[in-house]
Amino acid sequence: MRPLVSTAFVVPAYQAEASVGAVVSDLRRAARGLGSSETPIIVVDDGSTDQTRALAEQASAIVLVHPANRGKGAALMTGLRKAYELGARTAVSVDADGQHPANEAVALARHAAPEGALLLGVRDLLGAGAPRANRFSNAFSNQWMSWFSARALRDTQCGLRRYPLPETLELGLVSTGYEFEAEVILKAVRSGLPVLETNVRVIYPPAGERVTHFRNVRDPARIVFRILHTALTTRFRRLERS
Repeated sequence: MRPLVSTAFVVPAYQAEASVGAVVSDLRRAARGLGSSETPIIVVDDGSTDQTRALAEQASAIVLVHPANRGKGAALMTGLRKAYELGARTAVSVDADGQHPANEAVALARHAAPEGALLLGVRDLLGAGAPRANRFSNAFSNQWMSWFSARALRDTQCGLRRYPLPETLELGLVSTGYEFEAEVILKAVRSGLPVLETNVRVIYPPAGERVTHFRNVRDPARIVFRILHTALTTRFRRLERS
């Protein structure tokens, strides 16, 4: 594995006061242990009304704030742009709820895949104890995404992934919610950007301790709409150019 070079961690966070401090601290320790203590950790507080911002700052993250909640996709874009401004070549996204172990995020950052590839984390949802609704939603999204991208995709909703910069910022992304992660994959495939997958370990806390802002009916519907819209518009643009 190569040294960690020109990489930032981006943590979109909303109402994450219970976990964001530990997420940042764990990332800091994991990166330092690999000789990368200066790796930027960017937390985007997406309109939280709790102590998310204060606790992220206390953990020494670079904190950007949306005055109002705009959605995970908007938070990711804000973080990716900041990472690029700081000189990062790639950015690893990490959820703020503690689901993604820091060592898995660092391993993704150091993965041997080309820096210009979109690297997707693939979870063992059943083995990790993910709720049935989550497994169904992911399988549903995988089927649609595989169909429209004309390639088999094993996990299209995992938030632990490595984005290439500036290639991702040049894709013309418009989604602001959870559908952002599907739009990235589809536009990357259509633009010829390499899309690779690697297995990652995730943690699902007991049912009573889980905190999620993903809505298992509304958000998958928005994902499907974005897939259809992206697939049709990119197809028509190709026809117009031919």
